[in-house]
Amino acid sequence: MAKNELTNRIRRLRFDNGEMTQQQLADRVGVTRQTIIAIEAGKYAPSLPLAFKIARAFGKPIENIFKYEDESA
Repeated sequence: MAKNELTNRIRRLRFDNGEMTQQQLADRVGVTRQTIIAIEAGKYAPSLPLAFKIARAFGKPIENIFKYEDESA
């Protein structure tokens, strides 16, 4: 069985970006704080438009924020 996993560096980037809070990031990208919490924890994969908004909020390319791993068994 294949395992697909989307990981992210949002938490690290928030702290590298002046200790941005989850609420501040949520406000910048137009979602709730709970959505940011779920994305950071890997419990929720953002839509492509939201992933681009998050990347733009940090001034980074999307591939520097999110990493998709496809592990086939």
